[in-house]
Amino acid sequence: MDNLKLVENLGKARGLLRKEIGRIIIGQEDIVEMLFMAMLCSGHVLLEGVPGLAKTLIIKTLANALDLSFSRIQFTPDLMPSDITGTEIIQETSAGGREFKFFKGPVFANIILADEINRTPPKTQSALLEAMQEHSVTAAGTTYGLEEPFFVMATQNPIEQEGTYPLPEAQLDRFMFNLRITYPPREDEVKIVNATTGSAAGDTKTVLSQKDVIAFQDLVHQVPVAENVVQYAVDLVRNSRPGPDNKLDFIREWVQWGAGPRASQYLILGGKVRAVLDGRPTPDFADITAMIKPVMRHRIIPNFNAEAEGVDTDKILERLVQLKY
Repeated sequence: MDNLKLVENLGKARGLLRKEIGRIIIGQEDIVEMLFMAMLCSGHVLLEGVPGLAKTLIIKTLANALDLSFSRIQFTPDLMPSDITGTEIIQETSAGGREFKFFKGPVFANIILADEINRTPPKTQSALLEAMQEHSVTAAGTTYGLEEPFFVMATQNPIEQEGTYPLPEAQLDRFMFNLRITYPPREDEVKIVNATTGSAAGDTKTVLSQKDVIAFQDLVHQVPVAENVVQYAVDLVRNSRPGPDNKLDFIREWVQWGAGPRASQYLILGGKVRAVLDGRPTPDFADITAMIKPVMRHRIIPNFNAEAEGVDTDKILERLVQLKY
């Protein structure tokens, strides 16, 4: 199938996916769109929001609309790494002997919902690192490949920090997007109450197959990007790093650590998929700036001055995109 036909099919799939998810999820169209974009880029997503905003339901509904295997991991303080990756168990053989057999854990699925990922200790959180980056799991010296496509979509509650374990920067950097869900508008909240207290909406229909998802991912990576757009993305990321060479006063004043090279890569990938979904052959500067908050907000660490002045990463990024490069 040629690329023009794939672009046409992607546009149709996007519309069908929106319609199908919209039967279950009221509002949150931007969040659903960003989850779909991350999936097309083979990226992982960290979803933040207070309880009751349907974070888990959004991810589960998206998984149901795709012909992909789905696994939910509810993170708790007593969860062990082997509970995620799997473990070896001694079994008796037909000849009367004994052997070790590896039983795969819930990470062996196409879509992983890591629910409340900050409620488990770092040792268990790190069990996902190899899977997220290498798409493989190593147990007892043997490496097991994960079936493609593979996505981790994690949720986290930002207001309950007592008894939780904040994700280390090394793991945060593995997520392509950090998406924040806010309270719905009054009109949407009325619709939510009416929909959830009445008759059920029914099962979600499958919209995309595993083969389709992999083909669309290949299409996104083939999209050409102009050199000046690449340089623009790199300059945005480099200017987020405080240091003697950075002439931006607000960065030196408010930022302790800036974003790394992975942010540049994800800005370009996000720009590519945004252009393809809009039916354009290549991304422009606007596509890059549209990606800056979800891609970079979890890769910048504000310092004490920023916290004292009430300046968060989104405000820093807003200042950054106002500059001309």
